[in-house]
Amino acid sequence: MAPVLDHPNPRGVRRVAVLTSGGDAPGMNAAIRAVVRTATHHGIEVVGVRRGFSGLHRGDMRLIGARDVANIIQRGGTILLTARSHTWRTPEGRARGAQYLRDWGVDGLIVIGGDGSFHGGHFLQQEHGIPVVGLPGTIDNDLYGTDHTIGYFTAVETALDAVDKLRDTGASHERIFVIEVMGRHAGHIALDVAVAGGAEEVFIPEDPKPVDGIVEIVQESVSKGKASSIIIVAEGFPGGALGVAQAIEAGTGLETRVSILGHIQRGGTPVSSDRVLASRLGEAAVYALMDGHSDVMVGRQNGEIGFTPLPETWEKRKDVNRDLYRCAKTLSV
Repeated sequence: MAPVLDHPNPRGVRRVAVLTSGGDAPGMNAAIRAVVRTATHHGIEVVGVRRGFSGLHRGDMRLIGARDVANIIQRGGTILLTARSHTWRTPEGRARGAQYLRDWGVDGLIVIGGDGSFHGGHFLQQEHGIPVVGLPGTIDNDLYGTDHTIGYFTAVETALDAVDKLRDTGASHERIFVIEVMGRHAGHIALDVAVAGGAEEVFIPEDPKPVDGIVEIVQESVSKGKASSIIIVAEGFPGGALGVAQAIEAGTGLETRVSILGHIQRGGTPVSSDRVLASRLGEAAVYALMDGHSDVMVGRQNGEIGFTPLPETWEKRKDVNRDLYRCAKTLSV
């Protein structure tokens, strides 16, 4: 069947490659599916690169079609697998990967990942002229140029579910729970979870305040009749959850428990918001290559699709929502 050319292809793109790199995020499979089916719709072949840049360095690649991505939109993880590659950080490693792409006749590469992955794609484009488009696939939501990243919504829901369960236990035992959520150097997950979970306090890297203040907050909560408290800590906050818990016990003598949620937040079935975002951005990434864009990330801001130069995604700081941070403080009384 002839391709449906409802989007122009001025660059004459005939084959693109796609890979997932770095930490996995719920919705990556939805993005892969969108890339493959959009490309197929326009008569463009897709090469799937397994195990990220590590696989590209070894030539671990194969053609994938529309049927290969059936029934994956609801699956967590990534069917292309992912890995971190020290070899790709060297010019020699990137040169070898670039040669594999040329051997396969690839006209452009779509990289689904975070800032480390975007570094790899940027240097590939700079050194070898291969067009690269990035898709923001990370639960951390720390990339400048997009309101949300693929996987973020699911990570928040997963963490919130755990917080709700821990609150039940905390109330039953009249304990304080200090819960550490992921996010690397950003506090987006922690802030959303704190507001949605009704936490008494939240500690984020964007506001590295002294932990001593938590003692007064807990004491006030006890004086108001609260038998238990939930404290949310982003993993990037200095000292982490253990440091906050130690300060509480030392200052109040109250029994405190620490729960580090860890990698559970990276797995699981993606929620609808992640599936929709991934599908929209995956389609847009193919169109970006068809239109001649390169060395950019496709993101969504204020409901609109836009492009951000890859270096800006890690060079420019994406702050947390300060209004939401104020809201968290107001509602914690």
